[in-house]
Amino acid sequence: MARQSNYDKFPAIRVADSPAAVDLGWRAIGARLRGLLPARRGRAVVCVECYPGVFEEEVERALTEALQPSLVVRTAESFRPPAELQASFEKWLTSDPVFGRMNSVAIEDFFAPAALAAARARIGQATGTILVIGAGASLFTSFPEILVYADMARWEIQQRQRRGEIANLGADNIGESAAMKYKRAYFVDWRAADRAKIPLFEHADFYLDTNDRTNPKMISGRQFLAALELAARRPFRMVPFFDPGPWGGQWMKEVCDLPRDVSNYAWCFDCVPEENSLLFDFGGVRIESPAINLVFRHPQALLGDAVHARFGAEFPIRFDFLDTWDGGNLSLQVHPLTEYIRENFAMNYTQDESYYLLDAKHDASVYLGLKDAIDQNAMARDLRAAQNGGADFPAQRYVNKWPAKKHEHFLIPAGTIHCSGRDCMVLEISATPYIFTFKMWDWARLGLDGAPRPIHLDHGLRNIQWDRTTEWVRENLVNRIEPIAAGPGWREERTGLHELEFIETRRHWFRGRVLHLTGGSVNVLNLVEGDEAIVESPRGLFDPFIVHYAETFIVPAALGDFSVRPHGPSEGRECATIKAYVRT
Repeated sequence: MARQSNYDKFPAIRVADSPAAVDLGWRAIGARLRGLLPARRGRAVVCVECYPGVFEEEVERALTEALQPSLVVRTAESFRPPAELQASFEKWLTSDPVFGRMNSVAIEDFFAPAALAAARARIGQATGTILVIGAGASLFTSFPEILVYADMARWEIQQRQRRGEIANLGADNIGESAAMKYKRAYFVDWRAADRAKIPLFEHADFYLDTNDRTNPKMISGRQFLAALELAARRPFRMVPFFDPGPWGGQWMKEVCDLPRDVSNYAWCFDCVPEENSLLFDFGGVRIESPAINLVFRHPQALLGDAVHARFGAEFPIRFDFLDTWDGGNLSLQVHPLTEYIRENFAMNYTQDESYYLLDAKHDASVYLGLKDAIDQNAMARDLRAAQNGGADFPAQRYVNKWPAKKHEHFLIPAGTIHCSGRDCMVLEISATPYIFTFKMWDWARLGLDGAPRPIHLDHGLRNIQWDRTTEWVRENLVNRIEPIAAGPGWREERTGLHELEFIETRRHWFRGRVLHLTGGSVNVLNLVEGDEAIVESPRGLFDPFIVHYAETFIVPAALGDFSVRPHGPSEGRECATIKAYVRT
């Protein structure tokens, strides 16, 4: 594990060499908007659409001071009562502590029709400057003189949920657990807000970055769209985030140079556009935007025509880290079959996945598949007894425990029982609907909040594929690596995934330049060996792009071709990438 860290935790896409395009701080933002108002207090509507989680009172206070509006309309005052909203969303949220159902909830569903109509009438009759602010603000006025979109990344929203600073949209649940607030946001708030956001891209005059409450930043809507277009035609990285967990380890703390005062880091999400963000650099000033905005704005260029046709504006590939180095086992778990996730949770595809061993100690292991000739009923009884406080579940009586070595690849199609053992550093390559994991045994431990983590034993038992036993797993899922091609200074291997899964993975070992073709699909890569590599365009379509060890990067489908070669301290040494794409 020992190496000097060069992992970039704040990768940025350079958009401009000067910060002049950015209004930095409330004083500058207010001055920019005030300068656009008509002279002599003519009528003007300033509409500030806010993503759920934005501190709306702070935005309102700053803009009220700057604009001196004659009328302020707060969208939250037209919401339906919290209890009524909760009742209307119950069929989507369900009584489960983790899972809900995907749905078609729209931002309009949050508003009482009579209250919305009354607010529109007040706006229509008012004179002077009218400030309309909050989630759904664009519903209140058809043609505002100024439209501002106030956005923020979901990781920051989650931090505000955990700190007890925000409630859910239209809810009075600020004191509820962060897990329950996240669940409602995932299944309701974010679905509705994203549907409202997409058509506003073309119309927003300004994009307001509210992630740092002490340092808001604003650019024009035209500049924001140009930044997204730039990202869609070059390789890029998302901003990773790291989180501790009950089984977390110490590998990322060292290799990614993370704060040492945190007990462990369990997860790193570095390619989950629904959760991660992008940084756009304007001469040293950085605008942060949810990465999902890029997927919404340029789905075909980013994903490829065939992938977009199959999945819509969703990014179907996820890369993340699972760190159990000097930690503990992950929960023993299974993911739902496609029919099950569609019927029970209204998701169109499931979480097929794999574990690529970025690193491993000598005694590392992965639990995968069932042992031969087990008694299914006995296994179910033992799991239920353990869940109810009885003896610990004897996992090794029923589940295979495979030795795990660095650079091995374990394939995990949905329905296969699995988990990483301790002392592994896993690069998890999977389909994206990661929230749908059925934990079956959590090794008799508590979560970081001191409470047991939710177990979904009934769901799990309905999805286990009981015929995926030792020999089948050995032949189909363990380290299925085969040579594909070779050339001067490079060789290519197929490492999976299983034929039941829609993701293909290829590993390249190289000392020289390797040419890649995107093949009509977005490509996601990680530098799994070597300190540094450089990504280049054979046709000069983008500036050379440097990546470091363990960094995940994305190559839009529209680029067609790109090359990767060792760079800097890795020149003359063998490097390796693993690449994932959708089979088309």
